[in-house]
Amino acid sequence: MDRRDMLILTGSLATGLSAVPLTSAAATSTASAGFKGPHIDLTTPKGSVNAAVRIDANLDESKQKWSSVSGIVTGVRDGEALRDLFGFEVVSVARAWGQPDGSNRVLHREAIFYTDLATGDILRSWRNPYLDETVEVVDVINDPWNHFFSEMVKKFEPDYGGLNKPVARPPVPYSMHFVEAGNGMVHNRTAINLYYKAALQPDKWPRESSGPMNRVSEFFTTAVKLADLQDPNKTSVLHTGSWTRVTPWLPWLLMGQPPGHIVYHSIHQSFDSLDGFKPKVRAHCEKLYPHMLEAPPKAFWEKPNLSSLEVYSKTQKPKPPKKP
Repeated sequence: MDRRDMLILTGSLATGLSAVPLTSAAATSTASAGFKGPHIDLTTPKGSVNAAVRIDANLDESKQKWSSVSGIVTGVRDGEALRDLFGFEVVSVARAWGQPDGSNRVLHREAIFYTDLATGDILRSWRNPYLDETVEVVDVINDPWNHFFSEMVKKFEPDYGGLNKPVARPPVPYSMHFVEAGNGMVHNRTAINLYYKAALQPDKWPRESSGPMNRVSEFFTTAVKLADLQDPNKTSVLHTGSWTRVTPWLPWLLMGQPPGHIVYHSIHQSFDSLDGFKPKVRAHCEKLYPHMLEAPPKAFWEKPNLSSLEVYSKTQKPKPPKKP
């Protein structure tokens, strides 16, 4: 597997733009005339790549594009109702980098912060009601989290630094699989389901690890205006949509191996300036991680995309047993 293939299905939004489409009657219906022009043909690989890069970044390489995800993390345990635990905010920034062969690299980085449900303040610690224990909250810094778009793609799943072992498939024409959503909007709906070796193994991380394997699913809906996609003057297209992730307990929750998991449910959107971020989120990022508000340099293309759990294993240490 070469590096370009590894990047096809990684990244929060890029995964949604590239993952396996959800099949439905709407998805298999005949596309409207607006899909085929006048600016790009969204039913072709070339048109899909053009749309994907404009949604993810900006064809004008002198410009950056920012995106946010805002939502709630919900706890799931057997024998009880689901419980909203805390909020979360994603800060991401991207810059396109066109290649001579017509493919596009997108230099991208993202951060995730967790928030108090009542105030929206960024959490530095949190009282875990499942344990009746105050735990230290750990921000997620994915730097870089690069993306790649090409007219022909090898459909690999995220590699996660070698933790996931994707099955190689023959190259296929790239498609955004747009469907009409009404009111002049089009969207693509995608999903990805993974089961792979955990970066945090229970023997070394007894409190942080949920077990030897990670089972993760993500579900994306990305919506844009069809008129924007067909406007030749728009080198970037603003989007909105939803993202849901089903994943093991976050390691800093210190839940260990008992049954249960969490669900992220959220909305995502993009904007052309830093003013799109919530003031508290932007202030936190500017104070602690100002570099995360600028797209990474081209040299970062050679760096690996690591999962947040893999980054945690490299930057954190196992917590001692809970005091009686």
